[in-house]
Amino acid sequence: MKTLSGKTVVLAVTGSIAAVETVKLAHALRRRGATVQAVMTGAAAGIIHPDALTYATGRPAITRITGLVEHVLYCGEGGEADLLLIAPCTANTIGKIACGIDDTPATTFATTALGRGMPVVVVPAMHESMYRHPGVVENLGRLRSWEIDVVDPRIEEGKAKIADTDTIVLHAERAVSGQPLAGRRVLITSGACAEPLDDVRVLTTRSTGRMGRALALEAYRLGADVTVVHAGSIPCVRNIHVATAAEMHQAVLSVCRDEGVDIYVSAAAISDFAPERHEGKIPSGSPLAVRLEPLPKVIDEVAAACSPVTVAFKLGWDEEERAKAMLDGGVRMVVVNAPPAMGAAEGSFRIMTAGGARDVSGSKEEVARAIWSGLL
Repeated sequence: MKTLSGKTVVLAVTGSIAAVETVKLAHALRRRGATVQAVMTGAAAGIIHPDALTYATGRPAITRITGLVEHVLYCGEGGEADLLLIAPCTANTIGKIACGIDDTPATTFATTALGRGMPVVVVPAMHESMYRHPGVVENLGRLRSWEIDVVDPRIEEGKAKIADTDTIVLHAERAVSGQPLAGRRVLITSGACAEPLDDVRVLTTRSTGRMGRALALEAYRLGADVTVVHAGSIPCVRNIHVATAAEMHQAVLSVCRDEGVDIYVSAAAISDFAPERHEGKIPSGSPLAVRLEPLPKVIDEVAAACSPVTVAFKLGWDEEERAKAMLDGGVRMVVVNAPPAMGAAEGSFRIMTAGGARDVSGSKEEVARAIWSGLL
């Protein structure tokens, strides 16, 4: 999905060993549709050759400021760039940016970008002891106070390692989206629930959580504060881990009552029934009758608890009459899909609102984008 189509990203690389990851990062940005212009400090060029980034971006890497005033061309008023992404960013460069010093190509681009007020994303990478230095901590706080997006590193093996490529790309997408969901609290339930039958077996569905993940990441790109209640893990959002429908029910209502929710998306295949629980392991080899108890509808209780804008999902094309009833009952949008879409990477969906219905087909990411565009 070309989420960065038409955008120009200046990728400023500084002298961390993590500079070796920037060829992969440049390719990832370009696959999303971005035009990428590399800018390198002298220290970075000592770690990765400028030709490598020239190859990765398809444009000559900038290693010094010339009479063409490249920093103004890209990051000055009316400049070509939509985003300055400094990755990796060393403690030295963080300190210089915080103090307004521009004695390298990267810091000169940063000073120009901040003066223009364009989006800037900083991706720290260094040894953990340097990252914990009170001066570095203070400088990072100062950058954040200037609305610079600082991508937290991965703390591993005594190092504050550069964030993974997918996470950096997500921050870049969010920075240039215009963030129409900024300040909005989005709660999403996603994936399957697993209801225990005995100590070994569970009753579940074929849902994989692909749709919930796509919706969460798109909401993040659009600037929302996103919480996902599910059994998995999604980058850049708050994950609340649950297994059963009862746990999901409790977690969702807790968020609604304690924190408030602006938009609730019920994308999970929440269990409609729970089996009567047997202690131990049911012996195999003999017929077994299982009693199923109906479970309460989480979506109804969410509406009663905090009255958010609500998006519901219904499985089966024969559910359209019930979907229309939900719209009449206050749900903003109902997304209807057929069983083949469950667990698949792509599918056909019908997006229903009070204003009518439209059919959308494609990847779950494309469908998620259509859903959010219908809410904005």
